Amino acid sequence: MIITPTPLEGCIVITPRIFNDDRGYFFESYNAQNFNKAVGYDVNFVQDNQSYSTKGVFRGLHLQKGEYAQSKLVRVTEGEVLDVAVDLRSQSATYGQYFAVKLSAENNKQFFIPRGFAHGFVVLSDTAVFQYKCDNYYNKDSEGGLHFADPDLNIDWGIPSGELLVSEKDLELPFLKNVTDLGF
Repeated sequence: MIITPTPLEGCIVITPRIFNDDRGYFFESYNAQNFNKAVGYDVNFVQDNQSYSTKGVFRGLHLQKGEYAQSKLVRVTEGEVLDVAVDLRSQSATYGQYFAVKLSAENNKQFFIPRGFAHGFVVLSDTAVFQYKCDNYYNKDSEGGLHFADPDLNIDWGIPSGELLVSEKDLELPFLKNVTDLGF
């Protein structure tokens, strides 16, 4: 696997080595030993999640606070998304900054987002299947997030905001300037 650091410390993009032949292809999508070496510490994933969405669907920017914070390893197995992580670690030099990467079934890239980040994605293709591993269990009382259209973040989602399909819950998320005490 090829590891590409991002400007946000701890976030990395993983590109697999793909072996093609006349039958198709093969690649190793996850290897705990190699992954832990790449991130520099042991990550114990405990939950896998999957979503199916259509073009323009936005999911995020979500996070789990405090003791229920989660690291995520995300990938797309059908279609294409723009995936975004926002640094919310109060002591980080990149606090309030984001990184975006296109993930697709074609490029097979994965994106690792450590604890202390909000995460979200928008579907750019007609449909997409999005899969991710978490290193902590979901806890409803610890969920939080940021509004996708926060003017201080100024994220270009690749689709006009008026065309995004956003849940009522996500429309009510706060702007970064109104977020306090996330426990990171």
